[in-house]
Amino acid sequence: MSGRRPLIAGNWKMHKTCDEAVKTAQTLARSIPPAGDTEVMIAPPFTALAQVFDVIKNSPIELGAQNLHWKNQGAYTGEISAAMLKSTGCGYAIIGHSERRQFFGETDATVNLRIKAAIAHSLNPVLCVGETEEERDAEATFKILDRQVNKGLEGLVADQLPDLVIAYEPVWAIGTGKTATIDQAQEAHWFIRSLVEKRFGNPLANCLRILYGGSVKPNNISDLMTMADVDGALVGGASLEAETFIQIVSY
Repeated sequence: MSGRRPLIAGNWKMHKTCDEAVKTAQTLARSIPPAGDTEVMIAPPFTALAQVFDVIKNSPIELGAQNLHWKNQGAYTGEISAAMLKSTGCGYAIIGHSERRQFFGETDATVNLRIKAAIAHSLNPVLCVGETEEERDAEATFKILDRQVNKGLEGLVADQLPDLVIAYEPVWAIGTGKTATIDQAQEAHWFIRSLVEKRFGNPLANCLRILYGGSVKPNNISDLMTMADVDGALVGGASLEAETFIQIVSY
C-alpha cells in the first residue's frame, strides 16, 4: 500500500440508541490498541455523536458523521452543519453514500457542495462512489466512477485535499452479502487513483487512501487488504457488533 496508513471505518447508519452506541464505543475503546498500524473511525447516528466522543476521545478511535449540509446555518429543518459536527468532536464526514444518492436525492453537485463545506471546517471528507448492478452489467463502471469522482471534486485543487478519503462501494454489494472479488476491487481502486493522479497530480494520488465498501466481513477483509490499491474498508452491517468490527480491524 505504498506506506499509506490503512483506515477501517464503521458506518452505523440508522442503528443504535444513544445508550447502545455508547456501549459499543466503550467496547471498541477498550479493545483497539492505542498504537496500532491501522486507523479506526466510527460514524454513529447524529443523536449519539457527542456521547460517543466522550467515550473515545482518549482512545485511538476517530469520530465521523454520516452526512452534513453545505450551509453553515439557516432554515434547513432536519439538517446538520459542519460546524455542529466539529462541536461534537467529529474529524471525518461520510459524503455521497449510495443510500443518500438512492433514497434522499443526493447528486454529484450536492456531494461537491458538502465536500467543500467539510474541507472549510477541517473535516476529512470520505467521498463515496460506486456503480449499480445494472451499470456494471452495462460495462459502465469506469464511466460512473469518472463522473462521480470528477464532479464530486469539481472546483478543488490538490492543496485542499491532503486528507481526502475515497470509498469505492459497488452498490450491488451493499447489504446484499455479495462482495466484489479482490480483482474487481483492485481494478476499481486503481482506476480511481488514476483519475486523481490525472486531475490532481502524482503526490496526492500516491497518498490518497481508497477504501472498499460492500459486505465487508472478517472472512474477506484480509484478502481485500492484500490488493495494492485497497487502503482499508468502509464497513456497514459488520461494524454494528463490536466483536465483529474488532476482528475486521485486526485483519
